[in-house]
Amino acid sequence: MHTALVWFRRDLRCFDHAALSCALQRYERVYCAFVFDTAILDVLPDRRDRRVGFIWRSVVELDEALADLGLRAGRQGAGLIVRHGRADEEIPRLARQLGVHAVLANRDYEPAAIERDARVAQGLLQAGIAFGDFKDQVIFERDEVMTQGGTPFSVFTPYRNAWLKRLAAHGPGDWPVAPYAAQLAAKPADARLPALAELGFGGADRELLLPAGMAGGRALLADFAGRIARYKASRDFPAQKGVSYLSAHLRFGTVSVRELVRLALAGEGEGAQCWLNELVWREFYQMILWHHPRVVDAAFRPEYDRVQWEAAPQLLEAWKAGRTGYPIVDAGMRQLAHSGYMHNRLRMIVASFLCKDLGVDWRAGERHFADLLLDYDLAANNGGWQWAASTGCDAQPYFRIFNPVTQSQRFDPDGRFIRKYVPELATLPERHIHAPWLMDAGAQASAGVRIGHDYPAPLVDHAAARKRTLLRYGAVGGAVPRAGG
Repeated sequence: MHTALVWFRRDLRCFDHAALSCALQRYERVYCAFVFDTAILDVLPDRRDRRVGFIWRSVVELDEALADLGLRAGRQGAGLIVRHGRADEEIPRLARQLGVHAVLANRDYEPAAIERDARVAQGLLQAGIAFGDFKDQVIFERDEVMTQGGTPFSVFTPYRNAWLKRLAAHGPGDWPVAPYAAQLAAKPADARLPALAELGFGGADRELLLPAGMAGGRALLADFAGRIARYKASRDFPAQKGVSYLSAHLRFGTVSVRELVRLALAGEGEGAQCWLNELVWREFYQMILWHHPRVVDAAFRPEYDRVQWEAAPQLLEAWKAGRTGYPIVDAGMRQLAHSGYMHNRLRMIVASFLCKDLGVDWRAGERHFADLLLDYDLAANNGGWQWAASTGCDAQPYFRIFNPVTQSQRFDPDGRFIRKYVPELATLPERHIHAPWLMDAGAQASAGVRIGHDYPAPLVDHAAARKRTLLRYGAVGGAVPRAGG
């Protein structure tokens, strides 16, 4: 009897799933597995990492959902075989124990994942077991959307146009699972899901502000479907419920990118089109990472690797702690520390502030986001930081520098978001909430806030910092802003 093992990674769902659908259609018996990979877990700096809790809850639900799929198809005992160890050791070992003919998985495009999968494939080959992978986390991958000259795009708009043209010709696709669930195999009797404490992450079960698993993804998707028409108008205001809140679910695959694209295509007006553009931006950055893996540690535009950044650990630590003296920056950083989430407009503001007001290397900020973001995705995070730092493809030109005060006035005009995350400023009137250091002593006394005591004075003067940034970037030979590419 031909059997296969489906290895789940960042695709924690049992619907519209490429590897699972293919396995169920091609093999007579299909096992399912997930590995809590110690190569990843052991280097996490926080034993309470929310992502581990989110994954664990999603794995619990996936195990139950697979069992239910099997029962409804007349197969008892189906579910998820969970292992804890190095994935490049555990998957070949499990495949040999189960006696499968092939291991199937959905493709991961991050450099470390590509290396891991190569090791797994080699270990399986030595045992005479095939390894196959499938496109699942994107609509178009690798070389599927290229310039007419056959080279990768480096500017978003022409990439988007080519992406949309290909979508119109091929559609988003679909990978059904339920009709073939009778092929699900019963998991071994000794298979069990380890508790978070057994994984060394007992503290990761703290409250998640986003619901986990497929059920959580469905609930958020249904809620956003009723708001998508207003997305473009409301998405930049962090105090409003304007965004989808689906990024973590997209990152861990508890939703399908294809269902998100179908929702955008079914919507009407600027809101749906704007959201579709954001999904295309995600694939643009995935394409950039695939073709230019050096961007993980280096600037996409190599000339900007010569920028002389400030060696200022105290400024970096104040930024991380939300103690810069600029309320909108501090509110964003405190939101991240509190919840593992940061609104997208705030990600741009705080990134610009770190690189162009404080003069700190964008890589330090990218690493901090990598440590804390629940929805951390290497390609999107790297692309966003390089955009803000003006070192990336189709990035913000270096001479366009966000003013944190005007950004605050525009996108949190009444200070509602600031007051939520910087409560020491809650009593300030609107005219002072964005730049509290401009209050005179009498106004500070009336508000009960002493700048420099209850709330920090600004770390830097924005106007002076802007001049330093223009000199810093302008000193780099060849660092001339480009309009195309």
